Amino acid sequence: MFTFTKDCLIGIADIDQEHERLFELIAQTDATLKSEDDSVTQAIMLIGELKQYAASHFAHEEAYMESIGDLELNRQKKEHASFVAKVNSYSFSGVTDETAKATILELLEYLSKWLMGHILGSDIMIGQFTTTSKSASAEATPISNKPAIPVFTDEFLTGIALVDEEHKKLFDIIGKVHKAIQTELVHDKFDSILDIIGELREYTCIHFADEENYMREIGYDGLETQEVLHQMFIDKLNDLDLNDVDDNQEAYLYDFLEFLQNWLVNHILKVDKLIPVK
Repeated sequence: MFTFTKDCLIGIADIDQEHERLFELIAQTDATLKSEDDSVTQAIMLIGELKQYAASHFAHEEAYMESIGDLELNRQKKEHASFVAKVNSYSFSGVTDETAKATILELLEYLSKWLMGHILGSDIMIGQFTTTSKSASAEATPISNKPAIPVFTDEFLTGIALVDEEHKKLFDIIGKVHKAIQTELVHDKFDSILDIIGELREYTCIHFADEENYMREIGYDGLETQEVLHQMFIDKLNDLDLNDVDDNQEAYLYDFLEFLQNWLVNHILKVDKLIPVK
């Protein structure tokens, strides 16, 4: 069962508080099932409360995104609808307590994993791509005002040699994309930029596999959470398709790279540095 961690914070106070409450309801339902007295009936009631709170949260989140002209709103609505449909597909009427308990545990596992993935794969993008920011980005901007190329410093060292070397490589590849964009207009360097992004995708998979193998070897209890976070990052990286961006490709690339490097920085500082050094 996943829990709310600092890595789940997206920086929007109201949304962060509601995310934390959702995790609390999941944990409360799980704990209730492990109690003795009429646990299944109480758990079913908590599932109902969780459904209501999730619906309220989704409405708040979507209203906020609409207020800032977030371009991810429609995709978020689809993901929210998928969540609601999944929860509504479970029925506890006419089943034994034993069957209901097993079903609730299965649902809780799904909910915690979905919520963790959704926050770190989608919600963390809130505010990244808006009609306002895109309009502003469309204006000609001097190269000197472009986002700074990321630099790996001692602050990011985990003390695990292989992990640190691979983190440096990821920073280097992201930096190569920045430099390629800054060197020429995007349409002049389109193929080479896509090649570097392909390198980033490939190396990210290699790094995450190596990191997960290390955690598996030392019996790290945070492995399952790490696996979810890694997959969400890979999915987001694979979502990048410049062929779907008709204009402002340069601005879009910079925004996307800023998201990738911010995620990587936060992940290293808040999650990877917790991995024990053997």
